[in-house]
Amino acid sequence: MKYLKKTSLFLLTIIILSACSSNPKKAVAVISPKSGSDISGTVTFTEQDGMVTMTAEVRGLSEGNHAIHIHKIADCSSDDGKSAGGHWNPTEKNHGKWLQDPFHIGDIGNLVVDETGKGSIERKTDLWAVGGENDLKNVVGHAIIIHQGPDDFSSQPSGAAGARIGCGEITRK
Repeated sequence: MKYLKKTSLFLLTIIILSACSSNPKKAVAVISPKSGSDISGTVTFTEQDGMVTMTAEVRGLSEGNHAIHIHKIADCSSDDGKSAGGHWNPTEKNHGKWLQDPFHIGDIGNLVVDETGKGSIERKTDLWAVGGENDLKNVVGHAIIIHQGPDDFSSQPSGAAGARIGCGEITRK
């Protein structure tokens, strides 16, 4: 009987710990139109086992590439999206292309938009976190900005991507 109790307690502990590690943390930015655009969509950040997967799905854009970045401030109140501030760049690196030095962690890249106006992009990294005390990694409390044009990955400080046509505040879910 004693053995059965110990085994049961051990198995219960394993089940509880497994459930904790498989419960992902999530944050979402709902994209609203700016600068007279018709854009809509969502950007979802899911953290599990130290890795964050970001998935952006938008519609209402012209065909082609459109820059997408994380900006400093979770404020989409202005009509032009400028209330979100500049790029989120806590490490103070030059603007560039995702995972190619130099780049900063607000540099996501370009959404590829098809002829129906739908676009998406996905990134997976350990450079971001969903919540927590590390301001160098925490995406919550920042904003997603989608631009009118493509990011050229070299113009400083933001890639010469044109007007801000979509904005979403990143909030924990």
